[in-house]
Amino acid sequence: MATPNSASDYTLVDSHESVLDLIKVIQPLPTDIPCLFLDLEGVNLCRHGTISLITLFIAPHSRACIIDVNKLQAATFTTAAEDGTTLKTILKSPTITKIFFDVRNDSDALHHHFGVRLAGIEDVQLMEVATRFPNQRHQVKGLAKSIELFAPISDDEKMKWKAIKKKGKKMFVPAKGGSFEVFNERPLSKAVAKYCINDVRFLPQLRNYLSALLVDPVWRECVAQEAANRVAESQSPEYEPHGSDKIMAPKEWRNLN
Repeated sequence: MATPNSASDYTLVDSHESVLDLIKVIQPLPTDIPCLFLDLEGVNLCRHGTISLITLFIAPHSRACIIDVNKLQAATFTTAAEDGTTLKTILKSPTITKIFFDVRNDSDALHHHFGVRLAGIEDVQLMEVATRFPNQRHQVKGLAKSIELFAPISDDEKMKWKAIKKKGKKMFVPAKGGSFEVFNERPLSKAVAKYCINDVRFLPQLRNYLSALLVDPVWRECVAQEAANRVAESQSPEYEPHGSDKIMAPKEWRNLN
């Protein structure tokens, strides 16, 4: 189990039985509030690489789960409860909200490796752009900058979050002497687990803070539509997972009031 202030405790999902246990936790969750916050890690995470781990934070239970896709492979998504529910059907459901921060490469990898067409997506990165003043919507912000500027948490929590993020990058960024293969090393190290959980544990607070600023229903619809556009784009043959234009905000947003 994990608490919102913990970056070390989690449930490892790496067997048929633990996938079924996770589905049982998700099934009774309310669908009228956002409950599922996700992030993926892998070796060159996109259609050209692999998926190693899915980190899932279940907000109503303050519960963090790390799903070992590297071990389970297709069984991650096809293991079915008695009523036929799988993680794949949950991810594809338009009525079950899933929250990501920049869904594009996660969606690309899920679709091309396991045939998962995401639906019911909120993208917190887009929410942040939409809350800005006109003429300030040119580039998107990363998760670290968004946490630093907007997450309604203490300065001490932000410092700890940043330290875990920095340590994690040294483990897997090649330019910093690391390797993405750390996500495939088993048993999963505590440092890697901390890094994964760190990326989702404050996402509910960040999402709720930005959502409260999106009072204009027109902008709410813009954010929802653009999240769907990102998913569709990520599944297209033309999508460039590491394209330089990914830092740009939606073009049609840049001068809207």
